[in-house]
Amino acid sequence: MNSSNVNFSLLQSQPNIPPEFFWPENDLTPSEGDLNLPIIDMSGFLNGDEAETQRAAKAVREACMTHGTFLVINHGFKSGLAEKALHISSLFFGLPKDEKLKAYRTPGNISGYTAGHSQRFSSNLPWNETLTVAFKKGPPQVVEDFLTSKLGDRRQEIGQVFQEFSEAMNRLNLELMELLGISMGLKDRTYFRRFFEDGNAIFRCNYYPPCKQPEKALGVGPHNDPTAITVLLQDDVVGLEVFASGKWQTVRPRPGALVVNVGDTFMALSNGNYKSCFHRAVVNMEKVRRSLVYFSCPREDKLIIPPPELVEGGETSRKYPDFTWHQLQRFTQSGYRVDNTTLEKFSSWIASDSSKN
Repeated sequence: MNSSNVNFSLLQSQPNIPPEFFWPENDLTPSEGDLNLPIIDMSGFLNGDEAETQRAAKAVREACMTHGTFLVINHGFKSGLAEKALHISSLFFGLPKDEKLKAYRTPGNISGYTAGHSQRFSSNLPWNETLTVAFKKGPPQVVEDFLTSKLGDRRQEIGQVFQEFSEAMNRLNLELMELLGISMGLKDRTYFRRFFEDGNAIFRCNYYPPCKQPEKALGVGPHNDPTAITVLLQDDVVGLEVFASGKWQTVRPRPGALVVNVGDTFMALSNGNYKSCFHRAVVNMEKVRRSLVYFSCPREDKLIIPPPELVEGGETSRKYPDFTWHQLQRFTQSGYRVDNTTLEKFSSWIASDSSKN
C-alpha cells in the first residue's frame, strides 16, 4: 500500500479498516478527562505591557516545565484568516484524488500530499491525509509558489491563503520565542527570537476522515515533535490528546485559541528545563477533523546550544550534545519513527560518531 492508492473515501465504505491502520493496544489507551491548559493572552505582551508580559511568562514557564503545552489567544492574526485557512484546507482535501496527487510528496522531500504516510511505513499507519509545505520567509513566496506550480493557476487561491497563513504563523512564532526567553529569565530576552529569525519552518494541513473502527486506529500516533515549537490551529472537533500526569488527556478546541507545543529541539535549547510535549491525535466515526500546523525549525546548520545561563555547571551540566537541525531531521527521516524517546536516541546516535553531519 502506498499514498497514491490509499483512498479514504473507499475505505470508509468498508465495514472494517485494513490491518495496516491498526495500532498497538498500549498506544490506544483511552483518554481520562480534559487537560486544563493555561490560556495565555498575548495582547499585553504584544502591546508592551510589562506587568501582563511577566504574568504571561510565569504561566508559560509553569506549563512548559510540566507538560510542554499551552494555549494562546489575542495572538494578532488578521480577523477571519484562521477560518479562511481551515476552509481552504477543506477545499484542497475535497478535490478529486487525481488532482490532489499532482502535489504528491515524493520520497526524500518534505513538501507534498500524502495519505496514510504509507510511502514511509507499512504498519501502524495514521488515519489521515496531509499536505505539507516547507516554509521560509520570502521573497520568494515559497508556499504559494510550490502549491500553484503543482495544482495550476486554477487553484491559485489555495497557495495564496496558505502563504498568508504561514506568514502570520511565522510572525507569531518569533513573538512566542521572545516570550519563552522572558519566561526563562534570560538576560537577553530576545535570544530565542534572534536564534530563529533566519530559521525555516514546515506548514502542514491535517485531514482526519471518519473512521469505522476508531478504537483501533489513530490519526497520528503518540510522539514528540522533533522541531522547536509547534503552533496548531484546531477546528471544533475533538481529537488532540496530551500525555500528562501519567495519563492521556484531551485538549478541547477553544474558539480563537491556538495550541503551542514544545518540541525536542527547543527542549535541547532549554537544556531539558522545558518538556517536549508527548501527544497524539485520535479519530472518530462521524466527523471530519482538520488542523493546521506550523513547525518552527532553526537554520539547518546552526548549532543547538543552550544559552549560558541555562548551563550553570559548565559543559558537564549539558543534557544533550551539540547538533544541528539538519542532523536531527536526517535522523527522523531515515526510517526512524518519532516517539517520546527520539531526542535521547538521537543524542546517543550522534555521540557514537562525531563524523555524522
